[in-house]
Amino acid sequence: MPSVAFRPRAYLRVSGPDAEDFLQRMVSNDVAAKESCDALLLTPKARIVAPLRIVRRARDDYLLLTEPELGDVVRTQLVRARFAAKVDIQPEQHESWLVLGGDEVLDERPAGDDVSEGELERWRIESRIPRWGYELDDSILPAEAGLERTHISFTKGCYPGQEPIARQHYRGKVNRRLRVLDISGGAAPGDELVLDGKKVGRITSTANGVALGYVRVEVPDDAVLRAGAGHAKVRPA
Repeated sequence: MPSVAFRPRAYLRVSGPDAEDFLQRMVSNDVAAKESCDALLLTPKARIVAPLRIVRRARDDYLLLTEPELGDVVRTQLVRARFAAKVDIQPEQHESWLVLGGDEVLDERPAGDDVSEGELERWRIESRIPRWGYELDDSILPAEAGLERTHISFTKGCYPGQEPIARQHYRGKVNRRLRVLDISGGAAPGDELVLDGKKVGRITSTANGVALGYVRVEVPDDAVLRAGAGHAKVRPA
């Protein structure tokens, strides 16, 4: 029996004759090629405005799912960029459930066992899924959080932030990456990660002995780092 958790979301409908073309020009993934996808809304400098889940409901009708606190932010940015595009952008009301290790399901709870908030957070951390306000904000580069593998198309056309994203992917590198850590001794979110007296990262989330944190790329797998009053061991990527 799968494990199921209710997932608070904000929802926006993007519809009209130009909906597909408009979204294709605005977000980081290829909405024209997929019935659903994860994507990012970015600034021109490739800073994250919001993570999105985009679902095509009809040729000219898309539903955008984002974090509850980002619904108004996403709508405002899309409306400002609409110009002459024939597209309507309006909030909708839905309910969403997450099947751990599976799909996100709308408006009808899937069969499965309820999981506690702690169990959900541990699953998220061990799955290395970044969360807005914890691992994600406008200071994080998508590649640092591993989102280039899931939220970005490198074959589609232009969108805000596309040029710096492409430069980083093909010619650059990041200095830190989001890693899973095994923690002990009271390590907590916000604690600096220290190796041989040098700061090499910080913890962003914890749950039941595991953590997520940004760690410099030169830190080897299985390194044991000091983390506040405790320690953190870096799991293999």
